[in-house]
Amino acid sequence: MADKVRIAMLSFAHVHAEGYARQIEADPEAELVAIWDEEEYGGREAAERHGVPFFERLEDVLERDDIDAVVINAPTSMHKDLMIAAAQAGKHIFTEKALALTVEECDQIIEAVEKAGVKFMISLPSRCNPDILLAKKIVDEGLIGEITMGRGRIAHSAALDGWFPVGNWFGDVKRAGGGALFDLGCHRVDVIRWLMGKPKSVIAKINNFTHRYDIDDNSVTLIEFENNAIGIVDVTWIHRSGPNMLELYGTEGCLILGHPKGPILTTTKLSPQEAERYLRENRPQPLPSPMRQWISAILRDTPMTITIQDGRNLTEILQAAYISAREGREVKLPL
Repeated sequence: MADKVRIAMLSFAHVHAEGYARQIEADPEAELVAIWDEEEYGGREAAERHGVPFFERLEDVLERDDIDAVVINAPTSMHKDLMIAAAQAGKHIFTEKALALTVEECDQIIEAVEKAGVKFMISLPSRCNPDILLAKKIVDEGLIGEITMGRGRIAHSAALDGWFPVGNWFGDVKRAGGGALFDLGCHRVDVIRWLMGKPKSVIAKINNFTHRYDIDDNSVTLIEFENNAIGIVDVTWIHRSGPNMLELYGTEGCLILGHPKGPILTTTKLSPQEAERYLRENRPQPLPSPMRQWISAILRDTPMTITIQDGRNLTEILQAAYISAREGREVKLPL
């Protein structure tokens, strides 16, 4: 391989597509070389903006020997077909979350990726955040004992303020998979799953408060874990103010992140002064971004901290939550 990863963007449908293009251009070991899109998502204009060729036919991109990898920003309903095609063409894959609409689709993607042996990264940047890494360290060290309950909130005002144009795919359940929970909720669902372990059941209440879009904008999901701990994830697009906190409660104390006064740690194992010093002295450095990890893995086979299985785990909980809300019942895992 050359000293740079030559990357094609597959679709500009997602709101983060432009940000990924800029990350590629800013990385000395990567090069943006092509864009493919269904025209409705602005890929042709993006190609002009970034000075690279635009392709109307996906196969014309995937057949090129001078393209090593792809970044997928298509509607989630297209992920399976795009990823399988890219894997079969031997292209490394970076994708916006969620991995796919269902666990069945995730498994088909995983099979294709593993068979092709390509490097795969799903964008879950919370895994690289120093505060989340601190929470993981505290949990793994048992500093607050055995975790009994976790609560994660993530919210913004997309529905209140009409962030997405009417008719945009974000508001189409068939293309997006879901609304606030399926999109924004990915970040907190993934973190709760990562910190608390393997889930065994899900109960959710998901609704539409504003009716601005024909898709959910308000939700609470309850996750029971194998050790009987309970996780609560509340996600909304109707949030005007207030903190987006992450709370972990255990048999020996608690950790609260995102509080206006800063991180809060209380534990029977440390005095208040020792707990404050622990927070100051043990906050990890941020990890390289998912994009940077992926590019380095392609060039040097370095390890990545986020896996395709993490993407499957996330989709499993999301799918269970929507089944639960739709059918009014507890959904047992695994699906």
